Amino acid sequence: MTSKITLYGINNCDTVKKAIKWLNNHNINYQFYDFKKQALTDALLTRFVELNDWGTLLNKRSTTFRNLDEDIKNNLTDEVMFAQVMTQPTLLKRPLLLIQSSTDETDVQLHLGFKAEIYQTIFQ
Repeated sequence: MTSKITLYGINNCDTVKKAIKWLNNHNINYQFYDFKKQALTDALLTRFVELNDWGTLLNKRSTTFRNLDEDIKNNLTDEVMFAQVMTQPTLLKRPLLLIQSSTDETDVQLHLGFKAEIYQTIFQ
């Protein structure tokens, strides 16, 4: 089975750098989608939310989140979060690893963050 693999994040994030290094060292063919160079689209964010929930997608430990107005942090509805992430994609946990089967479009996995042992399990 072949899959389309896309790694989403920002190039200067240390965790994203570790994921890229791991993928390269293991000869995994992937595309990198840098939120600083390519815009996050409504469709892409909708897909992320469909595959995961805000509780896991949102990086509440990020500087970007900590710098949000208290009114926003205290009223985190789906609509508010969607709007905030569209303007500040760094609110998302990074990296996001999207794996889609090339034979079954419903076979999609979204993995958040990077841990070498988890990537090893994913790609064994």
